[in-house]
Amino acid sequence: MSLALEFAEMKPVKQQSTGNPTDYDVVRRAVEFISRTWREQPSLEAIAEEVGMAPLALQRLFTRWAGLTPKGFVQALTLDYARTLLSDSASILDASYEVGFSGPARLHDLFVTHEAMTPGAYKARGEGITIRFGFHASPFGNALVMVTDRGLAGLAFADGGGERAALEDMRARWPRADYVEDRDASGPYARRIFDPATWSAERPLRIVMIGSDFEIRVWETLLKLPFGKATTYSDIAGHIGRPTAARAVGTAVGRNPVSFVIPCHRVLGKSGGLCGYHWGLTRKRAILGWEAGLVGAEG
Repeated sequence: MSLALEFAEMKPVKQQSTGNPTDYDVVRRAVEFISRTWREQPSLEAIAEEVGMAPLALQRLFTRWAGLTPKGFVQALTLDYARTLLSDSASILDASYEVGFSGPARLHDLFVTHEAMTPGAYKARGEGITIRFGFHASPFGNALVMVTDRGLAGLAFADGGGERAALEDMRARWPRADYVEDRDASGPYARRIFDPATWSAERPLRIVMIGSDFEIRVWETLLKLPFGKATTYSDIAGHIGRPTAARAVGTAVGRNPVSFVIPCHRVLGKSGGLCGYHWGLTRKRAILGWEAGLVGAEG
């Protein structure tokens, strides 16, 4: 099967552009450097030297991408910020989706509507399901978008040259499904997912979950997390009535097939540590910082 690795043009948005692979490569290297050195609060000049850009050019690119300056992003990666995200994490999960939040956190909700495949479809490993897919530019590198006739079923990320591995990783989840490369089908989903201007309650994003009953309960819980908040594995376990199942929750979070939309990146360790992320800790940091920029712009 041939892979179309060219990238879709993404419509610019009000707060920041959806980016292109070259922009994300620069941002990724900057985020990696910031992640190693944030305790020293690196200067703009030090970050720019690391990525091989002039300081003002990096500042413009980074601010366009994240809605934050590099220095603002440094602050968004500190442990204190992570702990702030975790404040009241247990009560966040217990709050009503309709009345629990207002303001920027609610405004930036993706307004996802979801359904689960039948247990039989999951046990059949995808047999009888047609999944159409394509790679598209995103703010976080190349995004593999996978859709069925019922909605978005998969979202993965790949750095340059890792597209085939990302596709095979996702195919292994539903090995008996029929896969069709179709960027015309996946493109509209990619544009909506990464363009905050299209996040609307009047036109919700449809997703379909293909997993075990336990995994789906965990993923549905993740959908309750708004921008600017995070939770822990143990809080999720308690919320679904399995307080001793934090390890199993961690496995289910790691198997989330719809990255970013089902926000597994908002699950942190109890101390605020980022823990693992299937698509890389640098990308997890980038997503959290990008979200911080959006919330800050509306706050």
